[in-house]
Amino acid sequence: MARPFDVSKFRKDITKSIDGLSIGFHDPTDWVSTGNYCLNYLISGDFNRGVPLGKVTVFAGESGAGKSYFAAGNIVKAAQEQGIFVVLIDSENALDESWLHALGVSTEADKLLKLSMSMIDDVAKTISTFMKDYKSMEPEDRAETKVMFVIDSLGMLLTPTDVDQFEAGNMKGDMGRKPKALTSLVRNTVNMIGAYNVGMVCTNHTYASQDMFDPDDKISGGQGFIYASSIVVAMRKLKLKIDEDGNKTTTVQGIRAACKVMKTRYSKPFEAVQVEIPYSTGMNPYSGLLEMFEKNGIVKKDGNKLKYISHAGEEIKEFRKQWTGERLQIVMDDIISGEKSVTDDKISSVQGENPEHIEIELEKK
Repeated sequence: MARPFDVSKFRKDITKSIDGLSIGFHDPTDWVSTGNYCLNYLISGDFNRGVPLGKVTVFAGESGAGKSYFAAGNIVKAAQEQGIFVVLIDSENALDESWLHALGVSTEADKLLKLSMSMIDDVAKTISTFMKDYKSMEPEDRAETKVMFVIDSLGMLLTPTDVDQFEAGNMKGDMGRKPKALTSLVRNTVNMIGAYNVGMVCTNHTYASQDMFDPDDKISGGQGFIYASSIVVAMRKLKLKIDEDGNKTTTVQGIRAACKVMKTRYSKPFEAVQVEIPYSTGMNPYSGLLEMFEKNGIVKKDGNKLKYISHAGEEIKEFRKQWTGERLQIVMDDIISGEKSVTDDKISSVQGENPEHIEIELEKK
């Protein structure tokens, strides 16, 4: 008679034989808001969830598109409010303490460790050293210790070849070593943090394509590390010419951060939102929601006004300018309660695998 397969013995043997093996599923339990309800939904399928711990998230875009605003500002602030310790790695020498304070970020030593680094190797060593110490903690202590690494930015990090050539006056470049180093950094980090309450959020630059047959912007550093990332948000900078009252102006009042979720495992990819960030007031967390509701037929045009019938039967009919936070919150609450759907074929919590080929395709306006 054949001996039955002993799963528990196999599990025990394989755990002993392979160092660092993680068994079972490790779905994210902690999420950090981006500060914008609409962008949260496009990333995670939930208005109040943004980016998860245990994963790597990349915000890629041109200079001034709002990458640091989201990654080093909003996300760091939200993480701190949830008791998550932040290790902020600044490779651009651009994150001033006064700027962080203006965005509500605490720079107290028990909430934030700010590191200025220029070498990819140093970043890798920092993460590796931390994870070795983290894994050696007692399980109950580890469960209470939540950490997020924020790197601003990957594009400015250097390889030893970059430094050696600069010192020698040789500016030929690193001959493709940097993309390989960045890919190695992200791949190793993904494997290290996947089973733990440790996350990583990075920013990176894009550059204009020189290929007339493939004109979409390209992410610097190659595509290798993009495949290892769980979430990729492409960003483009557009001008905001609307004042605080919603009136059009001839002068620039801020930026529109055009965000397109190119890769996510938690919602439908390739959805976009334009987040308004006025210079005078900063971003409104409800920015972009009305356009999303209108696009999906939840809020509908009725003459020169926009109308919505709430789950409670209340009719809300106002001019576009009057659709502010309080009214948008009513619609959002109906969706959260399950009484309304953002789309006709309601977005499921998990959409499965993502397309292998990732491109930046933000519409120029």
